[in-house]
Amino acid sequence: MKKQIHDRRGFLQKSALATLTALVGTDVVFADQIPQYHTPLAFDNDPLKGKIPDMKVLGDKPWNVEAPIHQLDDAVTPVEKMFVRNNGLIPSEPINPDTWTLTIKGESVKATKTYTLNDLKKRFQPHTYQLVLECGGNGRSGFEPQTTGNPWDQGAVSCAEWTGVRLKDILADVGLKEDAVYIGYYGKDPHLSQDPTKVSISRGVPIKKALEAETLIAWAVNGKDIPLVHGYPLRLVIGGWPASVSGKWLHTIAVRNKVHDGAKMEGHSYRMPIRPVQPGEKIAETPENFRIIESMPVKSLITYPKTGAMFELKKPLALRGHAWAGDRMVADVHTSIDYGATWQKAKLQPPKNRLAWQQWSTEITFPQAGYYEVWVRATDSSGATQPMVIPQWNPGGYLNNACHRIAVKALV
Repeated sequence: MKKQIHDRRGFLQKSALATLTALVGTDVVFADQIPQYHTPLAFDNDPLKGKIPDMKVLGDKPWNVEAPIHQLDDAVTPVEKMFVRNNGLIPSEPINPDTWTLTIKGESVKATKTYTLNDLKKRFQPHTYQLVLECGGNGRSGFEPQTTGNPWDQGAVSCAEWTGVRLKDILADVGLKEDAVYIGYYGKDPHLSQDPTKVSISRGVPIKKALEAETLIAWAVNGKDIPLVHGYPLRLVIGGWPASVSGKWLHTIAVRNKVHDGAKMEGHSYRMPIRPVQPGEKIAETPENFRIIESMPVKSLITYPKTGAMFELKKPLALRGHAWAGDRMVADVHTSIDYGATWQKAKLQPPKNRLAWQQWSTEITFPQAGYYEVWVRATDSSGATQPMVIPQWNPGGYLNNACHRIAVKALV
């Protein structure tokens, strides 16, 4: 489609502009500002779009499910709207929380130690934090050519309220050696092949991240037991980094004297090339070519109104959404209705706690009736700003933090 609607310079052809005007039934305002190679949202005429009002299922072996973006409007994400990203199968064996245990072991602990779930609840102080979990491949569908992995739109993100004990308190009780470098987790999710000798996923983080106050061994989300699909009865929850480091059905944490080498820590899994690569380029999956993804990039969403909204021109249009920035805070959020030619600053709320997302809101007036695209762009506390277009292509389709946009129509 994109090749058919742009001329050789990348600008929208006059015939395509006429088609777009016919599609939306009104003038395309700021058409002269449409960026090179940009395809307006109105051309997305997927006949299935909007037919599934709730969650979008990308696959069931393993389960991968995301929410439409307008369903993520809550300040605290309800469990039923949280995305699901599994690498293996959901445990089918009966789970008894009374006998569930967590073992801390590895080269860099002074002694292996095992705790029951009841031990964790009684022996350590509980803490509750709102934490952003986002799939490293959120937005993968925007890359061209398509990459490996699930074609997520932008709904593979949540900010729920997690309750548990700090991992650092447990590790202090166990005792760490000075050579501790990394942690790795192990869960009870069976491999897709159901081969008991194979592990679905076993990822981790550097010891510094593991020892942050917000890194939790959680047993509750939004005040209730974690649902089975999200890791019942125990889950490692690490905000701000790819959600793949937040292991579900947790039974063991290994404290390593080297970078963890578990399943999904190899190849280009959750890794970015250390140099720019051409779209579609094949590069050797060796450690010297890739770096492990750590803090997620700055990002924002428009959660209200839903794309396709129609409103009266004489009234301002209220907008709101969320913004987050991995380990950092969000400093500013701006919106644009003229394809980025000008930007209007939005009101930004502080996060509930570190590693939570921040709500933003604004009201916009429009100069005339017609079709518009509303864009949102966030800037983090280090000055990094979202790109307007899809960022550098990578073989895993990771870290797409291009500006989110919705289509709206102003009516007389």
